[in-house]
Amino acid sequence: MGVDAIHPGYGFLSENAQFAQQVKEAGITFIGPSPNAIELMGSKLAAKAAVAQYNIPMVPGTEYAITDLEEAKVIATNIGFPILIKASAGGGGKGMRVVERVTEFEEQMQLAVSEATSAFGNGAVFIEKYIGSPRHIEIQVLGDTHGNIVHLFERECSIQRRHQKVIEEAPSAVLTPELRAQMGRCAVDVAKACDYVGAGTVEFLLDENLNFFFLEMNTRLQVEHPVTEQITGLDLVKEQIKIAQGAPLSFSQKDLSINGHALELRVYAEDPTNNFLPDIGTLTTYKRPQGLGVRVDDGFEEGMEIPIYYDPMIAKLVTFGKDRQDAIDKMIRAIDEYQITGIETTLPFGRFVMEHEAFRSGNFDTKFIQRYFQDPSVLKPAPSQEEAEIAAVLAALFAGQTKETSTSTTPATPTSAMSDWRKNRLK
Repeated sequence: MGVDAIHPGYGFLSENAQFAQQVKEAGITFIGPSPNAIELMGSKLAAKAAVAQYNIPMVPGTEYAITDLEEAKVIATNIGFPILIKASAGGGGKGMRVVERVTEFEEQMQLAVSEATSAFGNGAVFIEKYIGSPRHIEIQVLGDTHGNIVHLFERECSIQRRHQKVIEEAPSAVLTPELRAQMGRCAVDVAKACDYVGAGTVEFLLDENLNFFFLEMNTRLQVEHPVTEQITGLDLVKEQIKIAQGAPLSFSQKDLSINGHALELRVYAEDPTNNFLPDIGTLTTYKRPQGLGVRVDDGFEEGMEIPIYYDPMIAKLVTFGKDRQDAIDKMIRAIDEYQITGIETTLPFGRFVMEHEAFRSGNFDTKFIQRYFQDPSVLKPAPSQEEAEIAAVLAALFAGQTKETSTSTTPATPTSAMSDWRKNRLK
C-alpha cells in the first residue's frame, strides 16, 4: 500500500507496545516512542522504579504489585487512610478506588482488581496515600532521536469527572516561574529515564502547599495538546513527524516561552444534569463557533449519529487570548455560539465553570464538581442567536424609552415593539 509511517493518534493504539512493535517489525515507522518506552511507562510501578534514580518526588506507597489481601490491608493501615488502590496498567480512572477506612478495604480491593482485569487484562494493583484535594498538573515533553529533550510548560487539568478531564488550560493559574522550571526539569528527567522519543506527557499531583508528586507518564499525544500549541506556537503533530523522520529538534529549552493563555473544553455527548451520563442520538443541529482565538477540533457533522460505542467526546473547543481573562471571555462567547441539538452536551457545564468564582480566581482543584456542582439546576442554558438579538433590541428600546419619557406620554411598549420587530424579521 506504500505506507511508510503510522501515526496512532491519541487512542488506545497510541500506548499499545505490542502494536508499536508490530509496526516496527513490518518496516514501517511508528510515529511515537519506542515499544520499550511505551511498555515501561505503561506500568505505573515500573515507571516509578525507572524514575527513582532522579530523586523525583513521589506519593508515598508500595513499590510493587499487591495480590495478597491481608498483606495489602496491613500496608494500607501503615500508610494511613484514606488510601488509593490503583491498577498498575491503568489509565482514565479505571481500576482506581479510594478507600476511606479499613472496613471498606477488602471490597474496594476486589473491585479494583476486577475492573483492572476487565479493562486492561492485568489485575495488578498497588497502593498509594490518597491526596484528597490535589491539582492535576501535566508537563508536555518532546524528545528527538539525538538525545535532546525539552518541556513545553504545563497544562492545568483539574476540572474532572470520574477521574477524567473536562476542561484544561495552559498555563496554570498557580505555578510560579520557579515551580514551573522545577517541574519541567523533573518531567525531562522522567523522559530521560526511558530514553523517550516523540511527544509525551508527564503528570503530577500538586497539593495545597504547592508540593508536587510524580503520577505517571502518558506515552502519546494528549487530547488536550491544542492548548500547548496555542501558547507555544508549535504544531505538535508536525514536530512528531519531523522527529520520526530523524530530524533533531529545531529549538532548545531557552528558545521556548509562554505567549498568552489557552483553554480547552471537551464537548462530550453527556448530560451534566444526570451525573454526566453519556447521551446518544442524532445531531439535529450542529453549528461550530467562529472568530479570532476560537478553534474547534471535531469529527462530526450535522445529521450524524452519536453512537453508544467508544468515547462520548464530540469535539474539543479551544480558545486563546492575550491573558487568562481574555481566554475565558472568548470561551463563554464560543460556548454560546456553539449550536448543538438532538443530544445533551457538556457545553452548559463549561459555561458554568467559566463563570464560577472558584475557577475565575484560580482557587480550585480536582474536587471542583463535588464542591460546586451538586445541584445541576444551576446550569443556565446558553441563549440562542435569536434570543441574543432580542435581548439587544430590548436593551435599545428601554434606552430609547428613558430618553423619550419627558416628551411622550404614550410610548410604544417594549412588548408591542418587539412583536413588530419579530414579525418583520420573519417575513
